[in-house]
Amino acid sequence: MSALFSPLTLRSVTLANRIVVSPMCQYSAERGEATAWHMIHLGTMALSGAGMLCIEATAIEPDGRITPGCLGLWDDVTEAALVPVLAAIRQYSSIPVTMQLNHAGRKASSQVPWDGGQLIRVADGGWLAHAPSALPHKEGEEPPLALDTAGLNRIREAFAASARRAARLGIDGLEVHAAHGYLLHQFLSPIANQRTDEYGGSLENRMRFPLEIFDIVRANFPADKPVGVRVSATDWVDGGWTLEDTIAFAQELKKRGSDWIDVSSGGVSPLQKIPLEPGYQVPFAHAVKKATGLTTIAVGLITDPLHAEQLIEEGDADLIALARGLLYNPRWPWHAAAQLGATVEAPPQYWRSQPRDQKALFGDISFGQR
Repeated sequence: MSALFSPLTLRSVTLANRIVVSPMCQYSAERGEATAWHMIHLGTMALSGAGMLCIEATAIEPDGRITPGCLGLWDDVTEAALVPVLAAIRQYSSIPVTMQLNHAGRKASSQVPWDGGQLIRVADGGWLAHAPSALPHKEGEEPPLALDTAGLNRIREAFAASARRAARLGIDGLEVHAAHGYLLHQFLSPIANQRTDEYGGSLENRMRFPLEIFDIVRANFPADKPVGVRVSATDWVDGGWTLEDTIAFAQELKKRGSDWIDVSSGGVSPLQKIPLEPGYQVPFAHAVKKATGLTTIAVGLITDPLHAEQLIEEGDADLIALARGLLYNPRWPWHAAAQLGATVEAPPQYWRSQPRDQKALFGDISFGQR
């Protein structure tokens, strides 16, 4: 049996295989509301044959959006906009659907990538970002507003409310976004966090607020459904967050019942220097898994099915998440299954697509016609 196509159970949720559709920002929402684009995009990903689909970074409040086009889940309107999208997925696919909850922190109020991705100043129609400290992401940008006690409480309550809304929507699992330079990563990294209270300074203090948010999300989501965390294992900048810090954070998350850790890297500083190559982040995932035993997701330029199979088989990670690779080839899991001698779920409308030499790709099926 293929290791990549073996099942995995997270609390009450069973994944048919170890392939995850990584949360991918689409910058196509309107006032935080899902649109027809989300129906098309998520519907396509739901029919990919992957074991789990994670909805893009979803803002827990309007000011927490990365861009004006980012998806949100902060009120009845944004919640209602996701209902038809999820209903369509459920009608035609049994894939578990999870969601990544996020607050952009000082990286909020940015242009969408195809318009340059730079900060939108308040004078130009943007909004004032909030962060652990009044330090801009990039030199020359408007500094964010440092969060005070009331601001921290507002964000706590917003994460709790979004978790409850996700539960009402029937979402199968949640991922707390503590990576890529967004708010919770900003608290973790000494590059972005220069507070002098109980949320800054020592590693223990810098971990405090992200751990509080994990506890809040876990407490406001059904106990039988999983909650995981995405982390940046390193800032790729001297004096920043490190792999050793990540392991310490992961150990604390394990104590609190985290169901997985999704190991990425970078994002907190434009000074980062990342040596890109296939599987460049896998050593981080392997180190975290070895140190903690947490169910671990590996990400980052993993596009070869044989490579993905090897990573699972050798225990470097428990799950493989793909993003750009699935945008380029939305049937990547089908092709991987064909290459590895495994099967995937597909709707009957697509059964005729399997090549003649791959009769077992969709399992034991038949397709009659008068």
